[in-house]
Amino acid sequence: MVETDQAAPPAGQLAAMDLTDAVQNHAFSDRVLIRSIVGRPDGGAGLAGQRVRAAGWVRTGREQGKGTFAFLELNDGSCPANLQVIVDAGVAVLSKLVATGTCVVVDGILKVPPEGTKQRIELRVEKVVHVGEVDPAKYPIPKTKLTLEFLRDHLHLRSRTNTIAAIARIRNALAFATHSFFQEHHFLYVHTPILTTSDCEGAGEMFQVTTLISEAEKLEKELIKNPPPSEADIEAARLLVSERGEAVKQLKAAKASKADITASVAELNKAKESLSKLEERSKLKPGIPQKDGKIDYTQDFFARQAFLTVSGQLQVETYACAVSNVYTFGPTFRAEHSHTSRHLAEFWMVEPEIAFADLQDDMNCAEAYVKYMCKWLLEKCLDDMEFMAKNYDKGCIDRLRMVASTPFVRISYTEAVELLEEAVRGGKKFENEVEWGIDLASEHERYLTEVKFQKPVIVYNYPKGIKAFYMRLNDDLKTVAAMDVLVPKVGELIGGSQREDRYDVIQERITEMGLPLEPYEWYLDLRRYGTVKHCGFGLGFERMILFATGIDNIRDVIPFPRYPGRADL
Repeated sequence: MVETDQAAPPAGQLAAMDLTDAVQNHAFSDRVLIRSIVGRPDGGAGLAGQRVRAAGWVRTGREQGKGTFAFLELNDGSCPANLQVIVDAGVAVLSKLVATGTCVVVDGILKVPPEGTKQRIELRVEKVVHVGEVDPAKYPIPKTKLTLEFLRDHLHLRSRTNTIAAIARIRNALAFATHSFFQEHHFLYVHTPILTTSDCEGAGEMFQVTTLISEAEKLEKELIKNPPPSEADIEAARLLVSERGEAVKQLKAAKASKADITASVAELNKAKESLSKLEERSKLKPGIPQKDGKIDYTQDFFARQAFLTVSGQLQVETYACAVSNVYTFGPTFRAEHSHTSRHLAEFWMVEPEIAFADLQDDMNCAEAYVKYMCKWLLEKCLDDMEFMAKNYDKGCIDRLRMVASTPFVRISYTEAVELLEEAVRGGKKFENEVEWGIDLASEHERYLTEVKFQKPVIVYNYPKGIKAFYMRLNDDLKTVAAMDVLVPKVGELIGGSQREDRYDVIQERITEMGLPLEPYEWYLDLRRYGTVKHCGFGLGFERMILFATGIDNIRDVIPFPRYPGRADL
């Protein structure tokens, strides 16, 4: 359930901020951030007596003292805590201020409240500068507890709840941590294309991008409005060209003046142009253009099939093979008709690529990156994490601390299967059968990380048949140098590998998997010219947020979720 009427956490739960003599306005707004008041180690008590302008949305409001004053809990999204605001009836019409969702900008004096109250500071209002009113009878996000499912039907307003705002700040912190980690380790941030002609996974579950449909619809309307010329129209135009040509001949034979011949030639050219346009127009056919019974993509915008990317990995490899250490961080897309709590059609991926590095280096980087993000949240986002622990997952902070401080277990895929088979022999029941060669299911991954080891696990050296063509074939010719990082709560968090850098081997792997070579010629060039040992991985950003927060459904940790049947806003 989502708490929209949440009391401010104790000041000690908020990230420490420097104590200064005066609270400063936001650099680009004529107001003080609520966080800069209540987020101080003293909860704001040291600011008593200062005049400030505060702004935000009313979480809860109530009239007191028989309508002589009102309490407002104001939040501007800068932190989970609210600022208590007291407005006297002589300052403003109280009934316009107290409804949940009302936006207010107020000037006032900060005062220490009476002893016995939970607030360390409150704002006594002297002037109401702005009121954005709300009709409580119509407002869809009241102060009652609301389910996350309900809020998915109100995406444009759900960020006003404490839960979604906290998730937004956690997401922001993890994005900042991601850039900080890779920048500190001298990685170059590369923007890879969203539109692509390559299928990185070879899975075929891609969104196609085309203008053929809209162009066909446009043409259909045009042909209804202006029908194509008939055969008679074209014949008449041909006859006119013939007549005009004959006229030019006669003028030349009669040695007419240059002006008359020039004028006649102009008429002939005009007739030819008109005929050409008619003939071209007569070829227009309604519907999507076809050639040899198939869609003719040479007529499409890019003159070939194009898709929304499922990964920026292949493209970012081109930079890794030139500037060494790179990463891309952006949206990816999968046209998979899945309604599970773990799948989205649009999601974000963090994909580093490291030159002159092998599988061991890849695992080291992945482990360091996950630990870095966990520490970052504990140090810079603890107030929001405490909100999540209180309302959703009591163990989420302990889980972050454990991952941040514990060496990850590393086992081969073969060892992982043996452990799972051992569990089955001991009476453990899995829905999916366990045998060498299977792609580990989420239940297998979670058993290993939550039950068997109770810590993060890296599984490496997977069977080649269940992994992508670009993963380096091991000497046993049965496995590839792939690795997955498994963590409690979500299972697989990261998938990566050492890339196949041998030209003949990768060419054979592409053919083996039934993929055409032509779209990957540029990728093969990286092996033809100056090939280099390199590796990389992909982290599903939303999965990291699920792991951190303990939220159950991936649709609640991305601002605007896209999944089958839904693409709101």
